[in-house]
Amino acid sequence: MVFVAGIDMGAKSTKAVIMDGETKILSKVAVRTRPDFPAVAREALDLALKEAGVQEREIGYIATTGFGRYNVPFRDIQITDITCVARGALFLFPKTRSILDIGAQSTRAIRAFESGKVREFRTNDKCAAGAGGFIERAAKYLEVSIEQVGDLSIEAVKPQTISSVCAVLAESEIINHVSGGETVENILRGVHNSLASRAMALIKRAGLEDEVTFVGGVARQRGMVKALEEVLKRKVNVSEEPEMVGAIGAALLALRRLEKIHREESELTTKEEARRAAL
Repeated sequence: MVFVAGIDMGAKSTKAVIMDGETKILSKVAVRTRPDFPAVAREALDLALKEAGVQEREIGYIATTGFGRYNVPFRDIQITDITCVARGALFLFPKTRSILDIGAQSTRAIRAFESGKVREFRTNDKCAAGAGGFIERAAKYLEVSIEQVGDLSIEAVKPQTISSVCAVLAESEIINHVSGGETVENILRGVHNSLASRAMALIKRAGLEDEVTFVGGVARQRGMVKALEEVLKRKVNVSEEPEMVGAIGAALLALRRLEKIHREESELTTKEEARRAAL
């Protein structure tokens, strides 16, 4: 049996996926990213192997992605997160062509071919006000947990405008809203609306297709999903574990690479056998 692993080293968490040769996902785990990247990647892989019931010696290929992808000494290949996210998104939602990935440090809009290859992409060129980290800072200032943000945002009655593209100025707007007596729900929905507007601009620059898939940890926030659907004027796809899409894509590409290696080895063996037979 063939097994591969995909490891996505993100700014907040490191995810690992074990997949078999039939593209069946056997395990998915996530651990908090810490400064010792090799140790974190090892921890994630070991947990994924244990959950899958697979021995490390049975893993034929390991692909890494994410901003820490170069820091995994036991990898076989490193692949950009944009490429892996596109593959993972199309694996889960085959008809999608537009993908939005909002992470802690960046937002990326991707347009993909039917094959899963990246056709076009755009990343936010502004400061942190255009990424998930801004939501965390807003939540901290408003004294709510990040897990509460999505549900609170859904309850907004009168979302407040957050117009600044600079995180520092945007935080000043939040302070002004608080001073003015606005509710936490309305302020958080304003934060989500602000990110959704910036995301829509990126998606349009990359090329907006009919079916859009939203990935990354921020996609777990119901208020953010609602805000995005409202600006795009369409339903968006969100998987049960949207933060795992990059690791899934890495595993898929690891499997493809392993199959190519096996195919090349088989062709070489066939040629060698033919040569010997001709002697």
